[in-house]
Amino acid sequence: MTFPKLHIDTVGSTGQKIVLLHGWGVNSAVFEPLKTALTEYRVHYVDLPGFGHSPHIDGTIDDWVAALAAQLPQAAIWLGWSLGGLLATKMAIDYPNQVSGLITVASSPCFMARHDEQPQPWPGISPQVLSQFSEQLHNNLPKTIERFLAIQAMGSDTAKSDIQQLKSLLLAKPLADKQSLQQGLSILTEVDLRNQLQHIQQPWLRIWGRLDGLVPKRLPDMLIKGDNVSDILLHNASHAPFISHSDLFITQLEQWIKSISR
Repeated sequence: MTFPKLHIDTVGSTGQKIVLLHGWGVNSAVFEPLKTALTEYRVHYVDLPGFGHSPHIDGTIDDWVAALAAQLPQAAIWLGWSLGGLLATKMAIDYPNQVSGLITVASSPCFMARHDEQPQPWPGISPQVLSQFSEQLHNNLPKTIERFLAIQAMGSDTAKSDIQQLKSLLLAKPLADKQSLQQGLSILTEVDLRNQLQHIQQPWLRIWGRLDGLVPKRLPDMLIKGDNVSDILLHNASHAPFISHSDLFITQLEQWIKSISR
């Protein structure tokens, strides 16, 4: 199957290959704080389908992941933030040869709360919140995205400046189209990869923010463990730790990359 060409900004010509996938409502410009720190690697900054400069791609998470697999290199470390983490996780499961290491940042294998699950309800985003975002998309697109940015920064000591930085980075490229934003919300609402996590054999770093309002701090204890899995909880961070605590985030990230590259 042939997919439209995604916008991928590749920086660096040598070193370990790294793919960065952003979250819902934004684009790859949000990773600007990481660019100067990752110069020794060959980094692919991806605009997801319909976000930033990338064209829209119809379909489900399977179609988005297939498009990514077709246009990105083999044996790369995939780092995904929030929605991007869900896509990177799916990549590691479905295309293991392309993923030599997996990094998920403030991301869940199942974002929507499942309050009726027994014996332990699954924590996550309230279905009502996701439904409200879906409805608001059609009324006021910029305001809906701005509200989502505010939720992402909520809890951080530097929430106000975090929101401003996220917003300025977001506006460096075109806003996502409504259809792609709706697709992204559908992925966040419907996709549940929990029963497939045992297939991930690659080294896997999971970075969490203790103050995250979208991905609860108790989630790491509810997920699969293994010798290949490392969890890092940033105590003063919220949903965007690479913005609010960029130095600490970069230090932890580089230490882990070097540890699996020995």
